[in-house]
Parts: sequence; structure tokens; C-alpha cells
Amino acid sequence: MADAAPRLKGILEQLIGTSLPVRIRAWDGSQAGPPDAPTLVVRNRRALRHLLWKPGELGLARAWVAGDLAVEGDLYTALDRLAGLVWERDEDARPLTQALRDPSFRSAVRKLIALAGHPLPPASPPEEARRPRRGLHTKRSDRRAISHHYDVGNDFYEIVLGPSMVYSCAYWPAPPPQGTLEQAQHDKLELVCRKLALQPGRRLLDVGCGWGSMAIHAAREHGANVVGITLSQEQAAYARKRIADEGLTDRIEIRVQDYRDVADGPYDAISSIGMAEHVGSQRYLEYTTALHRLLRPGGRLLNHQIARRPQHDETAYRVDDFIDAYVFPDGELAPLGTTVSLLERAGFEVRDVESIREHYGLTLRRWVANLEAGRARAEALTSPGRVRVWQLYMAASALAFERNRIGVNQVLAVRTPESGASGMPLRARSWGAPGRD
Repeated sequence: MADAAPRLKGILEQLIGTSLPVRIRAWDGSQAGPPDAPTLVVRNRRALRHLLWKPGELGLARAWVAGDLAVEGDLYTALDRLAGLVWERDEDARPLTQALRDPSFRSAVRKLIALAGHPLPPASPPEEARRPRRGLHTKRSDRRAISHHYDVGNDFYEIVLGPSMVYSCAYWPAPPPQGTLEQAQHDKLELVCRKLALQPGRRLLDVGCGWGSMAIHAAREHGANVVGITLSQEQAAYARKRIADEGLTDRIEIRVQDYRDVADGPYDAISSIGMAEHVGSQRYLEYTTALHRLLRPGGRLLNHQIARRPQHDETAYRVDDFIDAYVFPDGELAPLGTTVSLLERAGFEVRDVESIREHYGLTLRRWVANLEAGRARAEALTSPGRVRVWQLYMAASALAFERNRIGVNQVLAVRTPESGASGMPLRARSWGAPGRD
């Protein structure tokens, strides 16, 4: 008798103490759960062993990346319904040692072990980052983490990001389909350049320059002289070719260089777009101090950074297991208030803060659509597991921004000279691209 799905549904509901918000289809063809809900497909017993050996988010992620779990129906709806049971539940969940003292919980675990079969732990998917946990955010560990994320292949990123090759939140004039991803990314780059008041001949340092899009825009549209730095060899090679094709090699230099090694200031402006998330809380003051040192008096910094919500006990914060293992090894998110405070401690005067949280949800949904449209080629370029990592990461992130679980902000700061003459306008003004405010 095919009964794995009803049995699994009962076990899981006993473990979590509430009804499952999705339908389950098991490896034996049986189904259970709400008929109108997205279906969580448990393709084999190995998926259960992933959960048993690594309960919670990481176990689910391993099963998903390995292809042992899948979703039929709308992925966003499935993730939204599961969020309260997995991601949002982790902070308040009982410790496992405490839960195991509950006879009902122990009974459910025994049933799950019996249903899972083979007692040995399954191998982790090859896409999982493997590195020592000591030496966090050293130059060597940062190079390794950046390589894991960005050296997947430029062709793969072309599929996901589209022609703009900008891997950060776009700036939308209105919800899609009004406006293309490419136009929205152009408008974001223009927004940054306007906030930095770039003009012909001014020196810009683009920290974490990616595939060169910001550097090219600043040089081509505003006449800036740009130095872009990255730790990714693949990004640097791609950016240099684009710059040569644009005929901008006399105005843009791309270096494979750590921010701690930049010593050729002063610069008139610095852009840090999606870079600070890699720095880490232990190094963040060092980072902001280094940027302050590299700016001339009156020079501006535009820091574009994802932020998490503050917590009651900040010491209890942990890095997201799935993101840490498969997407951004050693990445950390800080609350906006912490970022602003550290910028001020480094000597900056913060002049403008703009939240563009909703824009990131729109951007991520476009990236997911791009990946799904080019899925066959993306799998051939990398692996089916790598594509599943990105599909899950981007879809879940889109929901996190839309539900205000995380945010993204542009913080404009200036190195105000001792005279107090910041060079900023007396009144607030619109920074947006013409015709798009």
C-alpha cells in the first residue's frame, strides 16, 4: 500500500505542532495535504535522511540542491507558506536538546527514522562550500569566499543578469512590465553617479566592481576616471574586455585587489555597491575607515547595502545556514542603524539614506525568470544543483524583501573637512534619473 505521504505528513505535523500548509507527494506516488496548495515532492527517502542528520534549514537545502526535494506549483507561494515553519521559526524554536525531552517529539523522530530507512548520513551536494571556519575575513578567506560565489562562470551570470551584467538591486520607475530590467539597472547606475556628483576628470573608486558596469557607466556617461577592484579573476577578465570594447581603457583600470591594499588615494568619490555584505561585522569599521582614508576632504561615498532587521539580542545573530553554505560563504548582514553608526565612527558625515527595498523584490523576480528561461543552458554550464541553489536563493530572497524581513539602502556619506564645508546642496533634491521620479 502506497502510504508514505500520509505517514510523512503526520510525522511532520507532530514535529512542528501545526498543520502543513503544502501538499506532499512521496516517492511511492502517494499524496496528502491540501489539494489546492503547492506540492512538495519528496522524490526519495534520502531527502528524509538529509533532514534527520541536519534538522532545519540546512537539511532542507541539501535535499533541494541534491534534487531529492522539488516543488510543483508556484515556488513563491510554496516558500511563502513554508517560511513561518523554517526561516522565521528558527529564532524562536526550542533547542533540540529541549525538544527531545518531549515524549511526543521523540516518538515523531523515531517514526521519521523508520520511514527514512538507511541510517547513514547522505553526502552533502558538491555545490556546498567547504572551508575552515577559522580565520574569518582574512584576505585569503575573503578571496576563497568571493571565488565560490562569483567564479561560477561569466556565461552563467549573463543568463541570470541579462545584458546589463549588474548584480545588485535595480531602480524601477514602476512595477514590471513597465520598464525593462536593463533600463532599471541603467537608472540605478545613474542614480549612484548623481548622488556622487561625478563630473569629467573626477576619480572614482568602485569597490567590488563586478563585471564593470558601474565603472563603464561612470566613465562613459559622466567622464570619470575609474579604478575598479574585485577579488574575482573571472570578473576582472570580463570587465576588462567590456572596457576595451567600449574604448574606455584610458579612463578605467580594473584590478584584482583587496580593499585593504588600495593605497593610491585620494579619490573624489567611492561607490560600494553590494560589497559591504562580504566584509563582515568584525572588519566593518576597518572597511569604513579605509574608505574614509582614501577619499579627499569633501569626497563622497555611496554605500549600497542589504540590511537585516535588528534583533532583541544582537549577540544571538547567526549567519543564514543555506546562504552561508551555498551562496555567500562568510557573508553577514547588519541593521541599517549599525551601518550608519560605523560610518560615523570612521569619520563620515551621513547625509542621505534611501530605502529601495521593494525594488529588490522586483529585480530578483526578473532574475528568477531569466534563470528559468535559460535553465537548460545554465545547467549545462554549471550543474543542475547549482541552478537549484540560485533558484531557491533568489526566489526566497525576493519574498524576504517583499515581506520586509530584510531591506536594502543607499547611504550617501561625505568626508567633511575640518572647515565644515561639506560641499553638499543646502536643500534635499531629487537624485533620480530624468523623467523617472
